[in-house]
Amino acid sequence: MVRSLWSGATGMLAQQTAVDVISNNIANVNTAGFKTGQMEFKSLLYQELQTKTTSANGDTKPIDSQVGLGVRNSSITTIFTQGAFLEAGNNTAFAIGGDGLFGVKLADGTTAYTRNGDFHFALHAQGLELTDSNGNAVLDTKGQPIIIKGEEYMSSRITISGDGELFYPDEDNNPKSMNIKIGLWQFNNPAGLEKRDSSLYVETAASGKPLNEADNRTLSKSKIVQGYLEGSNVQLADEMVNLIIAQRAYEANSRVITTSDTMMQQANQLKQ
Repeated sequence: MVRSLWSGATGMLAQQTAVDVISNNIANVNTAGFKTGQMEFKSLLYQELQTKTTSANGDTKPIDSQVGLGVRNSSITTIFTQGAFLEAGNNTAFAIGGDGLFGVKLADGTTAYTRNGDFHFALHAQGLELTDSNGNAVLDTKGQPIIIKGEEYMSSRITISGDGELFYPDEDNNPKSMNIKIGLWQFNNPAGLEKRDSSLYVETAASGKPLNEADNRTLSKSKIVQGYLEGSNVQLADEMVNLIIAQRAYEANSRVITTSDTMMQQANQLKQ
C-alpha cells in the first residue's frame, strides 16, 4: 500500500505539470508565432514481486510478476505546425509559409530564432534598421543586421517579395531591389530548440545547427507574406478537452491516495 501512495503522488505531480503546459498554451492562444507544447509521460521503475519464473511444480511461467512505481514527465514537445495567417495592416508584419524561422541578434550577441514576424523599422545612425518588438536586430541571409543606409528612404514604401527580398520604388514608382534579403533558417530537429520568452528559440545540441535556406539547396524554401502575421497553432477546443482529461486523471490519482490511506487505517484497526 505504501507503493500505491507514492504512485498516486507521482501521478498527481505529472498531471499538475500537464495542466501547467495546457494553461500556457491557452494563455498564448493569441500570441503571434507561438507553437503549442505537448506533454509526454513515461513510467517509472518496475519492482519485482516474484524473482523466480517457475511455478511450485517447477514449470516455467510464461510471464513475470512486476509492479510499476508511478509516472513522470518524459518531455514537453513543441509542435511546429503552421498557424493561420492573420491580416495585420502593417507593411513590416511578415508571416512565414513553410518551415523557416527568422533570425534576430540578441543584446548579448547571440542569435535567436522566431516565427513571430511583428517587425518594425527603427532609426539607426546609418538610416533604418529592421528590428523585432524588443529592439533586436533582424538578420539578413548573411546573418547580419538589416540596415538600410541613407536618409532618403521611407519605411512605409518598402516592400518585400515572397523570398524576402526588399524593394523600394524608383522615380517612376517601379519597385527596385535593395539587394537585401530577410534571412530564414531551418533545423533538423526544431522540437529540440530551447524556448525563450517573446516566442524566441535558441539552438541546442538536440536541435542541430541552423540551416540557412539561402545557402542550402536541399531545403524546401519558405515563403514570406507581407502584411500578415502567423497566429498561434493552439487549438482551443483540443486544449479544453486535454484540460478536462488532466483534471480527471488528477482526481483519480488523489482518490488512489485516499483509498490507500483508508486501507492502511483499516489494517491498523484490526487489533482493536
